[in-house]
Amino acid sequence: MTTSSLYTPRTKVADLVDSNVHLLGVLSRMGIPMGFGDATVEETCRLHGADIETLLLICNMYAFRDYVPSEEEMTRLDPGQVVSYLKNSHAYYREDALVTLEGAIGRMLEPCDERRKQFILAFFADYRSELEKHFAYEEAHVFPFAEAIIRGDTTMERFFQVEAEHTDIAAKMGDLKYIILKYPPVECRSADIQQVLNFLYFLDEDLLRHNTIEDRLLGKEAPSEPRAPKPSPDGDELTAREKEILICVAKGMLNKEIADLYNISVYTVITHRKNITRKTGIKSIAGLTIYALLNNLIEVGAVE
Repeated sequence: MTTSSLYTPRTKVADLVDSNVHLLGVLSRMGIPMGFGDATVEETCRLHGADIETLLLICNMYAFRDYVPSEEEMTRLDPGQVVSYLKNSHAYYREDALVTLEGAIGRMLEPCDERRKQFILAFFADYRSELEKHFAYEEAHVFPFAEAIIRGDTTMERFFQVEAEHTDIAAKMGDLKYIILKYPPVECRSADIQQVLNFLYFLDEDLLRHNTIEDRLLGKEAPSEPRAPKPSPDGDELTAREKEILICVAKGMLNKEIADLYNISVYTVITHRKNITRKTGIKSIAGLTIYALLNNLIEVGAVE
């Protein structure tokens, strides 16, 4: 990445969006409406009361994956606008993105039998609940700390830690993507599957950028970006024993119970489970259960 590729105050807003359409969301969360004309970033920010340095830094961090702000850039930020941006992001995810995604998944699953539909919708509901709990935690602990610093109050103790939660949420999103990408119910229309996947991949990337901006601009050490594990290449099929282990996992059996059933060690069970995750790209038990259902390894009635 070269410095010349970054956005500057003289960049026209329309060109900025044309280079990365996802930046429309960034502009909206910074309070900048549609209808840019030929105005530059500087002109647009002055018109709508947005801080130029803050907007540019967020846009550069969003658009360029490896971009890390310098200490000088950090000193020029408007912390209040950073917090406002992050709060507006949460509102967008809650009120727009998750609602739209839920509707698209519901339409995709309309041809499916009721029990399969329930399992996939329950998996999405669990992901949504975890994401909203994470947002609530940040709003109760992370944002108040940042706002206290803005007020000059240094007495508030900093005790939050969200990187692990970011990783967990990214893994669950990865499970949802791989289930729909690789193992959609055969009854679903291709157009409906494509619509869900388009939005899932957009939302995954947007959340990743949001988490990176949040971690770095609120003064935390720059973290590595959490990514869900990639599945192994096509053709790396589950072995017969791995399918047996997967069925047990889907039925809610513990590692010790599985080991006793097949007269193998717990460590062997754990190795099989790691291989199952590597081959499918799915980490959560709920995700693996849906995989087993969609691949006819278990009957719907076998899971409660």
